[in-house]
Amino acid sequence: MLINKSCGRSGSDFSEHNRLSRADNNKNGPGGSGLSSAAWMAAAILIGVTAPSLAKDGKTAAASAVDESYILKNAKNTKEWPSHGLDYAETRFSRLNQINDKNVNKIGPLWSYNLNSQAGVEVTPLVVDGVMYVTASWSIVHALDARTGKKLWTYDPEVPRSHGFKGCCDVVNRGVALHKGKVFVGTYDGRLVALDAGSGKKLWEVDTISDSGAGADHSYTITGAPRVIKGKVIIGNGGAEYGVRGYITAYDAETGKKAWRWYTVPGDPDKPYENEAMKEAAKTWDPSGRYWELGGGGTVWNSIVFDPELDLMYFGTGNGSPWSHHKRSPKGGDNLYLASIVALKPDTGEYVWHYQETPGDNWDYTSTQDLILADLKIGGKKRKVILHAPKNGFFFVVDRTNGEFISAKNFVDVNWATGYDDKGRPIENPETRSIDKAYDIVPGPFGGHNWHSMSFNTDLGLAYIPAQNVPLTLAEDDTWTPDSHDEVGQVMAGTGWNTARLLNSVPPTSKAFGRLVAWDPVQQKEVWRQDYDSPWNGGTLTTAGNLVFQGTADGRFVAYDAANGKKLWESETGTGVVAAPMTYEIDGKQYVSIAVGWGGVYGKFQRATDYATPGAIYTYALDASQKLPEFTQYPMSDLLSGVKYDPADVEEGTALYVSNCLFCHGVPGVDRGGNIRNLGYVGKGTIENLDKFVFKGPMASQGMPDFTGKLTGDNVNKIKAFIQATAEAVAKGSGD
Repeated sequence: MLINKSCGRSGSDFSEHNRLSRADNNKNGPGGSGLSSAAWMAAAILIGVTAPSLAKDGKTAAASAVDESYILKNAKNTKEWPSHGLDYAETRFSRLNQINDKNVNKIGPLWSYNLNSQAGVEVTPLVVDGVMYVTASWSIVHALDARTGKKLWTYDPEVPRSHGFKGCCDVVNRGVALHKGKVFVGTYDGRLVALDAGSGKKLWEVDTISDSGAGADHSYTITGAPRVIKGKVIIGNGGAEYGVRGYITAYDAETGKKAWRWYTVPGDPDKPYENEAMKEAAKTWDPSGRYWELGGGGTVWNSIVFDPELDLMYFGTGNGSPWSHHKRSPKGGDNLYLASIVALKPDTGEYVWHYQETPGDNWDYTSTQDLILADLKIGGKKRKVILHAPKNGFFFVVDRTNGEFISAKNFVDVNWATGYDDKGRPIENPETRSIDKAYDIVPGPFGGHNWHSMSFNTDLGLAYIPAQNVPLTLAEDDTWTPDSHDEVGQVMAGTGWNTARLLNSVPPTSKAFGRLVAWDPVQQKEVWRQDYDSPWNGGTLTTAGNLVFQGTADGRFVAYDAANGKKLWESETGTGVVAAPMTYEIDGKQYVSIAVGWGGVYGKFQRATDYATPGAIYTYALDASQKLPEFTQYPMSDLLSGVKYDPADVEEGTALYVSNCLFCHGVPGVDRGGNIRNLGYVGKGTIENLDKFVFKGPMASQGMPDFTGKLTGDNVNKIKAFIQATAEAVAKGSGD
């Protein structure tokens, strides 16, 4: 599936550190200096930089001015990056042009900061008042001096590592929100925390799950960045693979008091509906499927945008739970508001409109990918639109004033539908809903575009999409029932997954790919593309300097000509990149930063580099030449051999492995491992002593579940038989 590609050199051939990022002996105070506040400010003036603003207690008063007007004002020059997608429209289009298509080949590393993360890093950093705010895995927040990368403070919410298995897609976090001197972060275990922006001290904390009706064994998580809209912190949750009911909630930014909550799918029809929208949605679900007991899905785990002029907020909703439409709603129905764009009034959470992109979702086609607001001239008329490239492979243009469908065109190959009719409904291929046979669905459940951030250059009118395909066949699981959906052999059922689907019961024939696509949303056509060795490449940034920046799965940070796609510059990163870059200006100097660190659901078991360098922030500037940290080689053993097993155990061991191990460790010896090792390429001793890892093992501190009480010693022996037998089959097939 993957081409393994070494990144070549380590970072050791970069020249001496830039003088602004030396001072290795600095330990305390602003910017990491041991000087007093007054002395530090004086020193900063002498070396030609400006210190972060200081309060009377010596703590930074960063972000104290950030509110709606601040974000709107900054959008005119984009010198800072105060919110997740840069501006309320989340264009990720910077108006900075000091670094441009003529001189980008002269940028180099200025500073780096070690996030000490072995899991995925998906954050877009925020920068305000010379301070950068970033998150790492396990929802840990870091505040840095944005000029030098020196740590100001760190906040660890101490997410229990036992919670790690309760999310499908790695223990990641996509960033924070800022508002009036506070930093807001959602934690992996479902809390929303407000911190003092100057000190990192916790100001308040709320549990976003305790009042959801979920039991103690819930599998809600938070991986997305909060947004602050009109003084309210808006956050959604993940967990649709585990059987949860999606919702989005607003909390008062000052106190943490809940202002409103809007559910995305209806609840128990024997109980009063929360609002008229839920009453209408219930008409599109078949109650014979007991969807409210299965959760329904529709989680809001990523994209949230705001139009201050229209006073509307928009968000995308997730997939159905379980994935199988036939199982959760046997008599059919559109299943609102799954896989939809929804508009609400931010003050009250009142429903305004929706547009459903994938009615009756049957393929894990979430609509949680980035929403971007734009004003485009279409058919001779200026329209206020939403641009969207969700998992299902079609690029949508929707009127954001009323939800009217304008157009949709596939930006990758698709086989589940041939297009959309004039009313905005897909023209489906009936075979892809077959309950009798497996189908190689394209794009697969990993999506034609996943959460990796899209950007939109308003000067050129082009969107930049990290496009892909990961081949996967889907089939109905005939053994699944609502009362017994955790049988051995059902995909990851041992860790709580509930898909009612069989994955790759027959081999897929579609091709894996990754590419960067420049897309014209008015003409609905591709303008240029760059092809990559692997899927799962990072998000994009575009600038007024006629540039597009993107990190790649094979460990590079690349700049392209935004108009024609010509590669202009690249730097090695020592790890695959999934996050989106950002840029900012301080004292007339432009910086470009990117968070690196391989991971996410695909990155847990697949990779495209020979490196496993810990997650980090790299920052670049013109004429800079700091040495990047040494890159760490991926720990790779020979193909497993010599573990004794009973061949009669292999069949049952296969089912046990699929139910408990597959989406973390991949197929033994076939996949080569991601940020979690492939068990076909670990030492013989590890597999012979597998029980010592499975039951209260040493990897629990990194999030591996404890299978005590869930598996038996006999089960583990059968899993060992499958691992060794599969490795032997791989060796035989390769001629080793």
